[in-house]
Amino acid sequence: MQTLKLEKLLHVLKEHANDTVYNYTVPDLWNCFDYKGEELIKTPNHELMVNPYNFFSYLIEHVLLKKHKTDFDPGVSLSKALNLKPKKTQLAGDWVKESVMYSTMIRTSAAWDNDRSGALEDENIYKMKETGTFVKMLALLPLLDKMGINTVYMLPISKFSLKDKKGDLGSPYGVSNFNELDPNLKESLTKDAMTLDEEFQAFIEACHLLNMRVMIDIIPRTNAVENDLIKDHPDWFYWIKASAFDQYRVPYVEGIEDTASPVLEHMPKVYESDDVLRHINMFQLNPKAQDAALWEKVRKSKNIIDAIEKHYDLKIAPAFSDHINDIQPPWTDITFFRMYMDHPKETVGFLKNKAVAPYILYDTIKSNMYHGEIPNDGLWEKLANIVPSYQKRFGIDGARIDMGHALPAKLIQMIFDRARKIDPDFAFIAEELQPKNASAAREVGYNMIIGNGFIMAPRIWQGKAHEFYYDSRHLKAPVFACTETHDTPRIAARDGYETLSKTTTILNMFMPNGVPFINSGQEIFEKQPMNTGLDCSSEDLYKLEPNDPYYGKLPLFDRYQFHYLHRDRWVLPNILDFIKPFRKKYLSQITNTNYFVHILDDNKLFIGYAFYKKTKANKNNVLLVLANLNPYHEYYSKPSIKAIRDASNNHETIGKLLFSTHEGPRDFTQFYDYNQIDLHLGAGEVKIVEF
Repeated sequence: MQTLKLEKLLHVLKEHANDTVYNYTVPDLWNCFDYKGEELIKTPNHELMVNPYNFFSYLIEHVLLKKHKTDFDPGVSLSKALNLKPKKTQLAGDWVKESVMYSTMIRTSAAWDNDRSGALEDENIYKMKETGTFVKMLALLPLLDKMGINTVYMLPISKFSLKDKKGDLGSPYGVSNFNELDPNLKESLTKDAMTLDEEFQAFIEACHLLNMRVMIDIIPRTNAVENDLIKDHPDWFYWIKASAFDQYRVPYVEGIEDTASPVLEHMPKVYESDDVLRHINMFQLNPKAQDAALWEKVRKSKNIIDAIEKHYDLKIAPAFSDHINDIQPPWTDITFFRMYMDHPKETVGFLKNKAVAPYILYDTIKSNMYHGEIPNDGLWEKLANIVPSYQKRFGIDGARIDMGHALPAKLIQMIFDRARKIDPDFAFIAEELQPKNASAAREVGYNMIIGNGFIMAPRIWQGKAHEFYYDSRHLKAPVFACTETHDTPRIAARDGYETLSKTTTILNMFMPNGVPFINSGQEIFEKQPMNTGLDCSSEDLYKLEPNDPYYGKLPLFDRYQFHYLHRDRWVLPNILDFIKPFRKKYLSQITNTNYFVHILDDNKLFIGYAFYKKTKANKNNVLLVLANLNPYHEYYSKPSIKAIRDASNNHETIGKLLFSTHEGPRDFTQFYDYNQIDLHLGAGEVKIVEF
């Protein structure tokens, strides 16, 4: 077997072991592997001063590579390495149903002001990068392992454009080249001894050695307004006059409600709108179509965007929401691909001028609903080969498809088929937020959907959390058991704050038909959202104290380091570590609703789960998960357990309190009578009981 990239990384780091580094710190939370180098100094504020070459070398040599066996290849997907194949009753990639997922944006999750200068620097006093890299992210893997994470889901890691960028650093969703990694993720410790691709390979090998899968975000519906495809394919994009760019806005359609779905019944009114007509008339033919000879000169320009503007007075048109009358302004850093080379056949009849240039509108955006007669075959081929490229080069295990709901069904099938030809157990997540569409997503070939937990679970007082935690089990596809994502407010910043964050994070580990999902920073009660894209208000941008250096910053676009020195930084990692064995023991039951019984009560702030095993002894085969969602007041009740008694045939009247957020393990004797328990839960308390 060839040398692992992780082994090469170890060799490179050891070559610099004697390099003098006096002031390099990491948070103590990054040392879940008990590094005790002789140079280590513990600072009063819970940072560790280390030699980074020794710190990362020890991690690789004594933790990660210790897991390596000669017959195991961590450079391919975990299913291929372990020769795992989906069962006949399962969909390829259904391993995701048993996942505990951690969402990370590498440049932020692994960022730290290592030299304590007070700023995250591209190059600190030791010529070292302080924003996150794949190499630095290795230090967080033991922490994730401690928390029971078995799937690392990465926000976009591809090269992105800085044209019309958002924030300090730009959006990773403004992808300019699908197959090149973001050069900002290159580690300075390795200098030129390793390539960025090799460092990513090393990271994936490390994940696989820890039995963690790796999923990436792919962005096939949009592209940066400045991208590497323009030179060869200007006809794949939509163009407007550069001199009229300041007049470009989302058209408003009178007589249709705000944020309306672009269904066909709305389209006549859309195309009758004067503002839509104004919008359509802004679009122009692509530069090559206007002057092919000139294009051959312009396409060779060092800055092709500026050259196009200079010679043609053209700019690529920005994308905007696919919902009619959405208040969001245009997304100036990205545009849509032209999925078809002609106008949608379903709405072309509404066009007054059939010779108009290709344009962005609700129907051309939603190419899953509206189709042309001429597919953009070259583009489809390009998009269908993104995932295979990452599979062949890096051995990824799955992917989430951004805006997959707006892609033609045939293109989605191409993407699925090519990925699963390489890896028959490859998983796909649908960016589908509506639970009602779970069945359709599953039928297409997605393993799961995102769902709406981030909206429902925080709304405890309205009964939405109760609805989410009980009703999601009926969906045809699993959903994220989550209370936040990279686009939403932080759960620790919502009403209930850290108490509700703790309660729901624990409860999510046992939600039937749910895939536990932890948004990077959630484990340390981070309050500042990564983005304010969903379910947010203007106030959500300012969740930190005004004197905090990251006040008003958004990690998705700005330099940002998480508050890894939070006073309660170990609380959730330690809890998740403690309850990990209980989830593991009952995993087959948690992921199979046939072995679930809900424990109901009139109080919408109470959640009661019961899981049971079919055993001969009929004892120690029932797990109760009991939670009080009220973060401020205690709860008393005598809920019935008759249904779980009948299902499990368990007659025990003494159990074991395995875990509580409020007390230690003990015998559980609160059986009011045979079919009831005498239950007291403190504010935000979760109890886990086995009998």
